[in-house]
Amino acid sequence: MIQWPAVGSVARWQDIVDSAPDFAAEVRAHLDARIHKTIATVRADGSPRISGIETFFAEDDLWFGSMPNARKALDLRRDARFALHSGSIDPPGWTGDAKLSGLAEEISEPERRTALFRRRRVNPPSNDSHLFRAEIRDAVLVALNEARDRLVISLWRPGRQLTRIER
Repeated sequence: MIQWPAVGSVARWQDIVDSAPDFAAEVRAHLDARIHKTIATVRADGSPRISGIETFFAEDDLWFGSMPNARKALDLRRDARFALHSGSIDPPGWTGDAKLSGLAEEISEPERRTALFRRRRVNPPSNDSHLFRAEIRDAVLVALNEARDRLVISLWRPGRQLTRIER
């Protein structure tokens, strides 16, 4: 497996909630607003792959699953790096997007997988489906300011202050 470059640490979802609760609530609202999100993974040849995905929150973490042997799951088993996008709506109603990147940790213990899926009030799709916990390297909110004439970008990273820029 390819190792993430030594350029920072990763965190659990709860770490964002604990250090920046309002920011975490906004990110979660964007992730919960739509069922389908987009995930980017790294193919075996190093090129990017974009796939649809669903996420859920349980046990203070962000989770996502995959059908058995889906390309995105095989990508993540080989190279755990991912980027997740909340999804978006078209202007003029656009309220912003949430983006996260980090590493995906696969959970393979059958009892734990079943319990986590049931927290979502569903049974696991199959015994050989995949379940991943997000280890978050950064979280970003992109929105418009009140005047709706500039982008506002808020960035959270483990161990750092929440930053915000307008441009």
